[in-house]
Amino acid sequence: MRKTSALLLSAMAAAVSLAAAAPAMAQSKGDWTLGVGVHAVDPKSDAGDLNGAALGLGKLPTKVDSDVKPTITFEYFVADNVGIEVLGALPFKHDVSIDGVGKVGETKQLPPVVSLQYHFANSSKVTPFVGLGVNYTKFFSTDSKGALAGTKLKLEDSWGLAAHAGLDFAVSDKGALRVDMRWADIDTKVKVNGNKLGTAKIDPLVYGVAYVFKF
Repeated sequence: MRKTSALLLSAMAAAVSLAAAAPAMAQSKGDWTLGVGVHAVDPKSDAGDLNGAALGLGKLPTKVDSDVKPTITFEYFVADNVGIEVLGALPFKHDVSIDGVGKVGETKQLPPVVSLQYHFANSSKVTPFVGLGVNYTKFFSTDSKGALAGTKLKLEDSWGLAAHAGLDFAVSDKGALRVDMRWADIDTKVKVNGNKLGTAKIDPLVYGVAYVFKF
């Protein structure tokens, strides 16, 4: 994720430079915004221990790796500075591994989020915002690899809360460069050949940059 962090820092520096000469972008009731960007889904380093008893094994310390994909958002302002946002993205792909065993599977997921957001309007060109919503994560194209090759690996879909915070750097009266971060509660039940192994707590940070256009 070092490249993503460098991208965020570069984007923030560019946004500050552009915002210095740009008018503020206000959000009023009835406005729509479209955001197009790139974000990383970065699961926490430890997804917890699965119970491998059904496979003749003990505890299975599990990890899920990160991925970066294009994203898109739509937000409708139901009141001045208050919007309902929908997040979508291309499918993220993750490797699943077990400490001491290595990669045992891979999966794809779509994590749409619906959030209620508040934008802190002010006289500057930088507008902070926060949001709280619901995340639904759909896992698909899940395949077993390595030590689990030949078995049927399944990750069940997940519902959970999602939090959102970021900064909009105005570059015109209708456009802004956004730097943001989300946290999502993603817990998926893991099965191998129909045997329940427990729940993997993925709970990723999702961070990146986007261009937001108001219309």
